[in-house]
Amino acid sequence: QVYKGLDIITNKVSPQEQRLCRHHMISFVDPLVSNYTVVDFRDKAVPLISYIFARDKIPIVVGGTNYYIESLLWKVLINTKEKPSSAPRPGSDRKVELEQLDSAELHRRLSQVDPEMAAKLHPHDKRKVARSLQVFEETGIPHSEILHQQQGEEGGGPLGGPLKYPHSCILWLHADQAALDARLEKRVDDMVAAGLLEELRDFHRRYNQEKVAQNRQDYQHGIFQSIGFKEFHEYLVSEGKCSPETSALLLEKGIQALKQVTKRYARRQNKWVRNRFLKRPGPNVPPVYGLEVSDLQRWEEDVLKPALEIVESFIQGREPPVEPLRMEQDEENKRSHRVCELCDRIIIGDREWAAHTRSKSHLHHLKKRRKLEGSGGTVGDSGDTETSDEDSSLPLP
Repeated sequence: QVYKGLDIITNKVSPQEQRLCRHHMISFVDPLVSNYTVVDFRDKAVPLISYIFARDKIPIVVGGTNYYIESLLWKVLINTKEKPSSAPRPGSDRKVELEQLDSAELHRRLSQVDPEMAAKLHPHDKRKVARSLQVFEETGIPHSEILHQQQGEEGGGPLGGPLKYPHSCILWLHADQAALDARLEKRVDDMVAAGLLEELRDFHRRYNQEKVAQNRQDYQHGIFQSIGFKEFHEYLVSEGKCSPETSALLLEKGIQALKQVTKRYARRQNKWVRNRFLKRPGPNVPPVYGLEVSDLQRWEEDVLKPALEIVESFIQGREPPVEPLRMEQDEENKRSHRVCELCDRIIIGDREWAAHTRSKSHLHHLKKRRKLEGSGGTVGDSGDTETSDEDSSLPLP
């Protein structure tokens, strides 16, 4: 939502609603900027939060992208620019350049300068590998070492350094999955009714048509990675060049794809909250209060009234009338590193390893190995290696 344009597809708050409450950080970055990062977001948002506090107001950070919210809550980011830019310009940065390299080459370079971080990251995760390599190139310090320093600071913990705003709380609006899916599908239909197609055509004509013609389109960076735009690529590039029937089919394909990817993203958002905020409790994690939004007819009773009571309690320095959500700590090691030489695959995480060892492909290779051994053939062992001390046969929780 920081980018100008695509107001419908990015579900921006309407001008009418913005007049009810002062909004910030909306529609101020040029769409052609590809190197706007979470660091740029933080560097602009933190002074705004200080400005709001100075006027005796309470800043409300609205999600969205939980990774960006984390950048405001904790000391978790690393500055690699000498002077942070408040107005990024179109162009690329070192991370984007690194992402152009082959995955294996990227991971090999990181292994040479930061083996600990390389062991935690899958070789195919080019974004994270490139970022860690960029951190080392521009600071001279391994990314893993900087993270250890942050977590080791007073008030630090597994999620990063100290909590920047100790008296913050998180209000998590969640809904029954079936109700949420139906609501998201309706939202897409409402987008179409509100002029989605006209917005897509206009944006494509102004910013992407020439890139497509020159085979330079990039759906991995900037606003072009927004959910919704790339799903209509086939429709936009073929409109006027195919039959009305084909165009209608491509349009419907784009609409259905948008519905599916939106629902998947909502699931990832909920998973992020559970894994990052609820399963890793500690002194530097704000309390999380759940607000049930499945039945919109009960908005006043289930959402507005308890939210106001919770916030009022925080303002007055007393305990809220409801308990924050709590979940048992997850003992799973999400960063364990194993190699299955039977399948020639690298597996990151205990859960993923357990799932792999039960997969059809792994069991097929295992059966072949045992058959060879039984017939007197020779074959090497499975070659399973790991960087953690945990049992490689850990069952799925």
